[in-house]
Amino acid sequence: MSDDPKTLVSTTWLADHLKDPDLRVLDASWYLPDAGRDPRAEYDATHIPGARFFDIEEISDHRSDLPHMAPPVEKFMSRMRAMGVGDGHQVVIYDGSGLLSAARVWWLFRRMGQENVAVLDGGLPKWQAEGRPVEDMPPVIRDRHMTVRLQNHLVRDVTQVSAASKLGDHVIVDARGATRFRGDAPEPRAGLRAGHIPGARNLPYTLLLNDDRTMKDPATCRDLFQAAGVDLTKPIITSCGSGVTAAILALALERLGHRQWSLYDGSWAEWGMFPTVPVATGDAC
Repeated sequence: MSDDPKTLVSTTWLADHLKDPDLRVLDASWYLPDAGRDPRAEYDATHIPGARFFDIEEISDHRSDLPHMAPPVEKFMSRMRAMGVGDGHQVVIYDGSGLLSAARVWWLFRRMGQENVAVLDGGLPKWQAEGRPVEDMPPVIRDRHMTVRLQNHLVRDVTQVSAASKLGDHVIVDARGATRFRGDAPEPRAGLRAGHIPGARNLPYTLLLNDDRTMKDPATCRDLFQAAGVDLTKPIITSCGSGVTAAILALALERLGHRQWSLYDGSWAEWGMFPTVPVATGDAC
């Protein structure tokens, strides 16, 4: 792969830059409850040297009933200051799955106007498989101010997605598995209807990843979007179960040069419980 400090970098790139004074590494591991894994405990036991832990559930909007919605600007700024992440830093984000929740945090940084931020391709599993260093010591942190320039065009709410579904002026791409998209499998969160947003296309995020959880090359990703019926000449809204794997689609779109994308933050956790919006089942038309 070609390393890009604004989207995706290899384990080799990170190893070469690990001691750069303005590099900040974040462990953004997150798992569904049924995984039975504790990301904070795993971080405390083993992490890439100097990494800080980014708690997706804590650094979120607790005023919302929806899971891990994007935090208010003030909360994000205060948490980043406390973590010693701020202006002038190159940020690299990884997770314990290989490539899952790190993309969500990449999107959060982009929404806050931070561009020097990349995901570690293959994450901690690839780093460890290659015998690279890890530690269990907390990093030494010094406060650093972060200037936020909110990029509201990178996020969509239920009203905007509903309008896009009716008008067809955007392509809505759902990153969930095909059985959930079709409505053939129950949702992991209780109380949600099964199915998908009318007019949406289905591109399971797993199709974009190799066996080692690295992302496939941009040309292959482009082919996969097109095979899913996605018109890449239109603006795209990415969606999933709760706004996490939708960010993997967004990261892939950014890598292949498609700049007109946004993420539906509430995703199916919101749409599936909203009684006034329609739900489609079966394959995309």
